[in-house]
Amino acid sequence: MTKEEFKYLFDKYFDSVRSYLFYRGAGIDEASDLAQDVFLRLWKKQVDVDPDTIIGLLYKIAADMYISKYRRAKLEAKYVNSLTNDKIEISPEDELMHKELLINYKKALASLTEKQRTVFLMSRMEGLKYHEIAGRLNLSVKAVEKRMNLALSFLKNVLQQ
Repeated sequence: MTKEEFKYLFDKYFDSVRSYLFYRGAGIDEASDLAQDVFLRLWKKQVDVDPDTIIGLLYKIAADMYISKYRRAKLEAKYVNSLTNDKIEISPEDELMHKELLINYKKALASLTEKQRTVFLMSRMEGLKYHEIAGRLNLSVKAVEKRMNLALSFLKNVLQQ
């Protein structure tokens, strides 16, 4: 197919393909975009068809593209809905238990010795490793391990009650 033949087909059938897509349910802009894609596909395929009977092929390509786009949109909407529906609903009882646990945690943290609390917070809040804590506090790694173990044991006992 030459450029002239293609231009002739485009000029002659573009509006009817766009109208066909619009009547199938596409919006005005979507119908125009899809109609352009139909002719782009025709150009890429370089199909040799009689210009008088090509309208059937154009409608077939348009229908297939519209259905594919509709299915993709439906699948995307289903995926988005699955994401929004997966939110975990927290019951009032669970929320109350969480608040109580947080209050108890803060009290237990305040009850730790200063040395244990410092090591614990540096490890858990700042994400430091034991050797990094030891370097900052000018301690041995064993001393940091011991303080951390004591802090964890204390917190475990207080929070399990």
